[in-house]
Amino acid sequence: MPTPDALVRLFPEVAATAVRLVRHPEVARRWADESACAGMSVGGLAHHLAGQARSTVLLLDAEPVDAEVLTAVQHYQHAPWVRAGLEDEENTSIRDDSDERAAEGPAVLLARLEDDLSGVRRVLAPVLGGTRTAPVHVPWQGWSLSVPDFLLTRSMEVLVHSDDLAASIDAPTPPFPTEVGHAVLGLLAAVAADRHGQTAMLRHLSRPQRATGPVSAF
Repeated sequence: MPTPDALVRLFPEVAATAVRLVRHPEVARRWADESACAGMSVGGLAHHLAGQARSTVLLLDAEPVDAEVLTAVQHYQHAPWVRAGLEDEENTSIRDDSDERAAEGPAVLLARLEDDLSGVRRVLAPVLGGTRTAPVHVPWQGWSLSVPDFLLTRSMEVLVHSDDLAASIDAPTPPFPTEVGHAVLGLLAAVAADRHGQTAMLRHLSRPQRATGPVSAF
């Protein structure tokens, strides 16, 4: 099983893999086209994907806040957007904000990607060195997560939206470190089981002949 240290150690590689995909020439060429995420442009999706590294830097740079610390699974149990419909405000606001950012064009995003990657390495260095142990406050939710759990949620966003962006430009989905992939799949399975029940998830993974209905985590 992946260790918390592995999630921290490998996140710069996860972020760098996403950046390489955002830099794919087809992303800029199809910038204004609708992406594989209905209602969101390719440019908006690229911004949302790249924003996972940027939010990591911003939140790990912020002062710790005295707030309840949840696990990654509890994070998704409490987040309103998880159970909201695609056209509910919790989800449309994410798409609209990303598309608004994309209106400035691909060059602006591409110009700051390297700074984002440098920032990720910088803020994780004290975590790896053991001098940064405080939880990460998630201000738009009102609670905190441990650094590994926060990076697990960002890794999940990166892996899922990298697949979305690759599908949007007819490119192969990039491979990510196996340990991170296993952690993300475990998180998605746990969230899906929480939503649809343990038996439904068990059947989809091991006995598809008895599976009924969707078991999507989101």
